[in-house]
Amino acid sequence: GLPCISGRTGVPVRILLSNDDGIDSPGLKSLYHALIEDHQVVVVAPDRERSAAGHSLTLHHPLRVQEISRDWYSVDGTPTDCVHLALNGFLSESRPEMVVAGINMGANLGSDITYSGTVAAAIEGTLSGVPSIAVSLVSEGRFEFEPAAELAANLVSIVAKKALPVDTLLNVNVPDISKRPIRGVRVTRQGKSVYGKTIVEKVDPRGQKYFWIGSGKAEWTKCGDTDLDAVQEGIISITPLHLNLTNEVAYQELLQWSFDSGPVRDAGRN
Repeated sequence: GLPCISGRTGVPVRILLSNDDGIDSPGLKSLYHALIEDHQVVVVAPDRERSAAGHSLTLHHPLRVQEISRDWYSVDGTPTDCVHLALNGFLSESRPEMVVAGINMGANLGSDITYSGTVAAAIEGTLSGVPSIAVSLVSEGRFEFEPAAELAANLVSIVAKKALPVDTLLNVNVPDISKRPIRGVRVTRQGKSVYGKTIVEKVDPRGQKYFWIGSGKAEWTKCGDTDLDAVQEGIISITPLHLNLTNEVAYQELLQWSFDSGPVRDAGRN
């Protein structure tokens, strides 16, 4: 089983629940049932699987929202579309106080978070000023969502009580409990993963070449304090992700560079 993360406050929070696996995902339903016990939950999720959609927003055609049942809505768009429409559109009068994305069917670790629609939903919530959490279950076969959903519900209560730093979201990855017991919880850094050859090249019946991007196995360097390390050791990874992507070290270095216009100076300094 999972270690207990105590934090249930009993104070209801208005939660927007989304994902990238689609409105019919069992991970979404498990998370909903865990959260609805203590909170007000509205589900706004893609009408189909949108895995690896990244932080993409639909601008070139209209989006349609369908009410599936009370407080359950599907959108024919990306996870980012779902959160953006909900927070800035049809839920704006009773704006959710937190965004929770997941439970994703598979890991969102290391470099993969840049592709993840699950993390993108949490990013959109954070950009809108709403505390946000992304939750993924690391498994390649049998998915047991309920323990991860319970952990997520406890984490929601902690975040509601403690609050998150500005422009920061939590990316949570829960190891596969069907393989071995969970050994604990660790606050981690984002690791770096690199995929080998994942492009499959084929020829269709008309002789035209086509390509299929596969998944493959990721390679990574053990550092000890990353999300990849934690999950490999059977430990739940909680990674705080910051949306300001400025490299501060490089920023200071570039201030000393000379370009065609002369030395670079900070326009804000006299």
